[in-house]
Amino acid sequence: MTHVSRIVTFCIGLGLSAGLTTVATAQSKDNTPKYSNEFLNIGVGGRALGMGKVQVSLADDATAGYWNPAGLLGQKTKYDAVLMHSELFSGIVKNDYAAFSTPLDDKSAIGVSLVRLGVDDIADTRNLINEYGYIDYNKIQYFSIADYALLVSYARKIGNVEGLTIGGSGKIIYRNIGSFANAWGFGIDAGLRYNHAGWQFGLTARDVTTTFTAWTINSEKFQNTTLTGDSIPTNSTEITLPRFVLGASRSVKLPGQFTALVAADLEMTTDGKRETPISTSLVSIDPRAGLEVGYNNVVFLRGGISNFQKLKSFTGQKEWYAQPSFGVGVATNGLRLDMAFSRLAVGSIAGQKTGQANSIIVSLGYGFK
Repeated sequence: MTHVSRIVTFCIGLGLSAGLTTVATAQSKDNTPKYSNEFLNIGVGGRALGMGKVQVSLADDATAGYWNPAGLLGQKTKYDAVLMHSELFSGIVKNDYAAFSTPLDDKSAIGVSLVRLGVDDIADTRNLINEYGYIDYNKIQYFSIADYALLVSYARKIGNVEGLTIGGSGKIIYRNIGSFANAWGFGIDAGLRYNHAGWQFGLTARDVTTTFTAWTINSEKFQNTTLTGDSIPTNSTEITLPRFVLGASRSVKLPGQFTALVAADLEMTTDGKRETPISTSLVSIDPRAGLEVGYNNVVFLRGGISNFQKLKSFTGQKEWYAQPSFGVGVATNGLRLDMAFSRLAVGSIAGQKTGQANSIIVSLGYGFK
């Protein structure tokens, strides 16, 4: 385990040093909002979301390009493809994902991932009243708000350290608000994975160099529509600060043909103080845990807990909430069908939950030679 401690300590120290240096520089500007490009942190894959998004040390198929590109070398087939669809808020928000990966040789692999989160068919009623003062429904126009990301990933084995792989993903981001505004961005994710004596360790550094997203505003669309005193938005640049996720997992053989996989992640954000279990002005840490019980490597039951937050109710008291998730999966002849259900309480009054954000996730994967 000496190699493990040295590698993990080195990577955490190097990553946090780079990240905190970037934070100190970036926070002197007014373009580093919290939750920037947050659509890329919702998660992908039915297996992952059923386990509370605990995947940094686990992902070994096409989804590794998203969770930890170093995991692409764990792929067991020549080609792997994954499709996912999930919906939030009674289907208003749709989250779609597609990925493909393949090894180049016994020491390297590549992957491509595409993510879309969007709300479609939004009614623009600004011209609902015609020039005669009457309602004219033919004047209603519809538009969409959507965020896109394309990730191109590469992983490679490190020859002098058995079980160690590293990887990186370059990502292009496009965000669109109808004809009102759009943005282009570019960033880099990096990761490593280390397997030793039945243990798996992973570290992902997202937006490790910070991700720059440049917004272009169509100011003409805002003419005569802003309220008195409101200013028309202008072109701007948004910076996404680094985020680090450290994970560990282990698979255990149970009696009969049962197996159990236990995993945990620590997510560290650097965009300011959050309501997480460990929270400072420089870094906030949120733990996650997941469990997968399998039978004969065919049927799987999953559970996880994540997103610990201390929320303030209308009574002024703060209470801890967490996001539970559950899932089921079937794998046979290279085909993988995974479903997950997640529920998040978004508020409370006098201890009573006032709202729920529900998500049903379905993903289909196929590995073939």
